[in-house]
Amino acid sequence: MGLESVYQRNVHHRAHRAGWLRAAVLGANDGLVSTASLMIGVTAANPGKDTFLITAGVAAIVAGAMSMAVGEYVSVRSQNDVEESDKQMEIDHLAVDPEGELMELAQIYIERGLTPELAQEVARQMHARDPLEAHLRDELGQTPQNKARPMQAALASAASFTMGGLIPFAGAFAPTPGTIALSIVGFTLAGLLVTGILSARTAGKDVFGPTVRVMLGGAFGMAVTAGIGRLLHINLG
Repeated sequence: MGLESVYQRNVHHRAHRAGWLRAAVLGANDGLVSTASLMIGVTAANPGKDTFLITAGVAAIVAGAMSMAVGEYVSVRSQNDVEESDKQMEIDHLAVDPEGELMELAQIYIERGLTPELAQEVARQMHARDPLEAHLRDELGQTPQNKARPMQAALASAASFTMGGLIPFAGAFAPTPGTIALSIVGFTLAGLLVTGILSARTAGKDVFGPTVRVMLGGAFGMAVTAGIGRLLHINLG
């Protein structure tokens, strides 16, 4: 089998998905759980007030999506700033002391198992080709695949939060007023099930563990919020 077959296999690697997948899974899970928890809490504290519940649901989705987008952008942008700062530092180091940087790169290869002679030769070849790329990759671990992409993360987070939030929101339109809370819980658990399966499949993992983890976390959040809402209804009602 030649290199072409190897390249074809490498297409299935999932490292390039890490940035947006993390943001999307977090956004969808947060949209499901936070929207459902808020609506269940409102239902428990104010039973029978369906109009207020719908308004609270819409506000939760809009505010949550904007918050997730801004938070994700700022967070990932900070990571991007660190990467750019490290890149500039390497540019300065290579300009001031290229021989020292060459020795540093060779030492990295020695620590990875190459003989000193081979490490020196590889380091020289890397420096002759593109010293900055070699140091960014082998010293700092910066590659195009794991580069921080703030806008991509922000859009993935906001979109997935909105889609996740709409699922429990749909449960608020139950035909019988007394079943609204159960409807929201049912819709949310179904959404968490789908989110867990899709995220596990996208990441190339077995579906059982991630799905159970997502569903248990969501159920716990809804239970706590419903309990607090019920207490408020008893104490203030």
